[in-house]
Order: sequence, then C-alpha cells, then structure tokens
Amino acid sequence: MIDAIKYMTKEISSMRIAITAAASGIGSYIATELSALGAQIAICDHDEECLEAFKENHNNISVTKADVAIESEVVDFFRDINSNLGGLDALINNAGISGPTANLEDVEFSDWENTLSVNLNSAFLCSKEAIPMIRNSGGGSIINIGSSSSFFGTPLRSAYSASKWALIGLTKTWAMELGQDNIRVNAICPGSVNGPRIEKVIKQEASERNTDPTMIKEAYLNQTSLRTFIDPEEITGMVKYLLSPIASKISGQAMSIDGHTESLSQIRTKEDHNE
Repeated sequence: MIDAIKYMTKEISSMRIAITAAASGIGSYIATELSALGAQIAICDHDEECLEAFKENHNNISVTKADVAIESEVVDFFRDINSNLGGLDALINNAGISGPTANLEDVEFSDWENTLSVNLNSAFLCSKEAIPMIRNSGGGSIINIGSSSSFFGTPLRSAYSASKWALIGLTKTWAMELGQDNIRVNAICPGSVNGPRIEKVIKQEASERNTDPTMIKEAYLNQTSLRTFIDPEEITGMVKYLLSPIASKISGQAMSIDGHTESLSQIRTKEDHNE
C-alpha cells in the first residue's frame, strides 16, 4: 500500500521516463517538454543524424541509437536506461511509421511486415523490457501512441490501420494484467498532426489517387468536426496529464485528440464514379 501511495503522488519532476523514436517529431517535443519539468529522460532512435542533432541541444537527456523493431537493440536500450537513470517510472511507446499508401492488392508484403514490426512489435518489445523496471519502482505508467486510425477503417492504409487497432487491444489487455502492480496503461490517439509526416502522406495519397494534394488535404480536414489538424503541444499536454497524479485512477483508456473524427473515408473523384 505504501508503494501504491508513493506512485499515485509521484510528480513528473521526479520521474524517470523512456521515450522511443524521440530524436525528431512528436517524440522530440514530448522529451523536451518533460525534461523541462525536471524528469530524467532517456530516448532512442534509429536515425543517427537526428540523434546527433538532438544530442547537441539536449545534453541532459540520455540518448541511445536503437531500432525498436529489433529485440537485441531494445535490450541494449533498456540496459542503457538502467545504467543512466537507475530505473524507470514510465514508458512512452512513440515509435511509428505511416506505412504504404496503396490499395491492398498493391501493397508489398515486406512493407506490410515492416509497418507492423515498427508500429506494433516495438511496443511489445519495449513494454516487455520496461515492465519489470516500472514494477520495481512501485508502479508507473505506459503510454502507447495510437491514432484516429485506431478506431476507423483507413482506406489505402491497411498496414497502418491494422497496427493502430491492435495497439488499443494491447493497451486494454496490459492495463488488466498490470493493474495489480500499480502500472497504468493508456493510449493517446491523435488525429493528423501538423508537420512533414502528414504532408508526405497527403502527397502519397494524391499520387495514388491521381489527384491534387490540396484536394486530399481538404478531405482530411473535413473528416473532423473542428476541421483541423493537431499540434504536437496538444499531444504533450495529454502525456503530462496521464503521467501526473491527477490521472492516477485512469488506465486502459484510449484518449482521442483529433478535433472529433467523424470518418476516415477517402476523397472521391470523378474517375471513381466512372469505374
């Protein structure tokens, strides 16, 4: 009971937190914000160039080069965490790729496998290593980064959608398994996030559908009630909330930050109607 009370009242400033794929993008933003609050942060990434740039501006954050889809590299990452931080209170499974944009019959099996490996296997491998460390700390938190595609079918994005739906199943299952150890497991499910990644996806889909990228972007915006993309700080705000004592009774939940997604139906063109 004493350990549980300590865990429930633990502030972010005293936490040791691991974040995957965090040398750039959303992960980098989360790492920077949590570090500014006083947390001890360890990140990994497979992109050596991004890691070097990150290290130049974050000399107080532990950095490891690791591909979280490879078990041996995940083991090395958590060995570094134990050496540098002395334990772990929270894990943020942030690693993910957009995967192929194509009709199912045009998707290469290797692209399908790679998407599931990065988006799903990495969460399994990292959580497997993190759980004993978090348990030894008296409890803590695992946050999986899902997507609006965790709840909707996503045309032309079969591999991505499959991986993000599966992540919610893991979130709820792990919350059930780990609750007795005071370990909470939740998912944050953003809509399309402003930045280079969504712009790349839009261009890929426009090419696949032989239409203008502005039409695809407009279709994406119209899929939500608020007609908006999400900003990284909005995701970070939810991370801070789920890590904080005020969320100590929240587990097994998938929290959407998406401007209220109504559907992920794809844009229709004249060519579609004439087929």
